[in-house]
Amino acid sequence: MTPCSKAGDPDWTLMIQSFFDGELDAIHSLQVETHLATCPSCAGEIDRLRTLKQTVARKDVSWRAPAHVRAQVMEALAQAADKREPRRAVAPKAPSPSVAAMIRQWLFVPSLAALAASLLLVFGPLQTRSSLEDEIVASHIRSTLVNHLTDVQTSDRHTVKPWFNGKIDFAPPVTDLAAQGFPLVGGRVDYVGGRVVAALVYRRHGHVINLFVWPSSGPVARTTARDGYTLESWTSNGLAFVAVSDTGADDINTFRLAFVTQTEIQRSGE
Repeated sequence: MTPCSKAGDPDWTLMIQSFFDGELDAIHSLQVETHLATCPSCAGEIDRLRTLKQTVARKDVSWRAPAHVRAQVMEALAQAADKREPRRAVAPKAPSPSVAAMIRQWLFVPSLAALAASLLLVFGPLQTRSSLEDEIVASHIRSTLVNHLTDVQTSDRHTVKPWFNGKIDFAPPVTDLAAQGFPLVGGRVDYVGGRVVAALVYRRHGHVINLFVWPSSGPVARTTARDGYTLESWTSNGLAFVAVSDTGADDINTFRLAFVTQTEIQRSGE
């Protein structure tokens, strides 16, 4: 793999980490997304961070804390015990049962979840990672703010569908739903969930609907809301679909039904 020209740059490393944490503004996020689409090295770093996040979240992972971390935890517990119980002039006595039990509990960290709790005592609260749905909403908002709604702008599905060839490693279904009240605007490539995805763009009475598509075999079917945006998720024929818009939930549900129905009609006719 060819090393990235930005590798070793502390500012760029920080930007990659901030992008993964969902902390960048729209302009810098778009800059990172554009770079990731053409840089396997940096895209691999995002994948590494995502794998680490998934590993930490597992319940069956056990790991012994490094000696220096255990020492810091023990010191923090000892300081906390000193603050709770004033010193006396007499000889020091053994720690109270509750403190002793707590110290024994932290002697061997049974899992990464417990390690995270110990680090919380020493280093302060950990930042909350953004979810996939948060990433999708952020990408939807960026597409409407930074004039990057489409890479190919046309209502002709026969132009949009082949445009994705060579840009992504799968073939998203493309259909025009103008007759159902959701005209096709175009498409673009985007970056969410640690990979490059297809984004199909539709409109509904002046509202933009972004439909994100990527390979996935897991059964998903649900409607959620994030910051005033409605997300409709489903899977079909080995692909995951997430439609997001600030239009009403009824419109998004109608869009999903129309897309699924029309896609099946097109597939049966091919």
